[in-house]
Amino acid sequence: MILPMWFKSISIFLFVFSVTAHCQITFTPKDSSLFRDKMADLIQLHENSASDSIVAIGKSFLATPYVEKTLEIGDTETLVVNLRGLDCTTYVENVLAFGLTLKTEDQSFQKFANNLKIIRYRNGVLDGYPSRLHYFTDWIRNNEKKGLIKDITSDLNGVTSEKAINFMGTHRSLYPFLADDENFEAIQKIEAELAKETLCILPQNEIVNQEHLIQSGDIIALATSIKGLDVTHTGFAIRQPSGRIHLLHASSSGQVEITEQPLVDYLKKIKSNIGIIVARPTF
Repeated sequence: MILPMWFKSISIFLFVFSVTAHCQITFTPKDSSLFRDKMADLIQLHENSASDSIVAIGKSFLATPYVEKTLEIGDTETLVVNLRGLDCTTYVENVLAFGLTLKTEDQSFQKFANNLKIIRYRNGVLDGYPSRLHYFTDWIRNNEKKGLIKDITSDLNGVTSEKAINFMGTHRSLYPFLADDENFEAIQKIEAELAKETLCILPQNEIVNQEHLIQSGDIIALATSIKGLDVTHTGFAIRQPSGRIHLLHASSSGQVEITEQPLVDYLKKIKSNIGIIVARPTF
């Protein structure tokens, strides 16, 4: 397995400990320090609504570097806590995990890590690589079952479509953990189940008509025409002073930021984009 350069430079400082008998957490001293500092700042928040709280937490990560494949560490799936660098999905997960932790009396690092586990893994259980919610539409459905979010795309006049979601199974070489036959077979079974589901997407040309119904703090997932894939990117809606919805996200261009253009215009530059899926945090 080829590790990113940033990981090679800090690998000797990685900590791994068991939060339960069945869950190991991988993190660095910097991550626990960042958690304490961020939690101390966020506790001072007195936002009027859940959406305002999500946006405030999301903005607290502004300028955090974008880093790919932060979860692909070692040979065994562990709960990776990395607050130093985020991709688009881990950004969303960490924001929600902070939001959940702020709502409990226990605001420890261990509680935060457990909330992150609940969000990231199928039914909140870490049971190897296949238990991670790799496909974002699967992530949305499973977290909706947990009562953490609600897919509101259909309420925005989204349209349903059927599409085979099997990108991992058809691109095995791109995923080091799929070199293991057991992992590969498990992912194929998951993809077979996903094939039974339909997708509800708000088409790109209809977003402007529904923009007034999208709230700051809503999760925005970018649906794609790429064969076998459901979503290519994700982030949070944020309404700017102009009244337009923009995207607050971990951008592959380098860091967590807010798009300069409204979401509608930002999406027009992405050739493979066919629309969005919108999910609203409910906690």
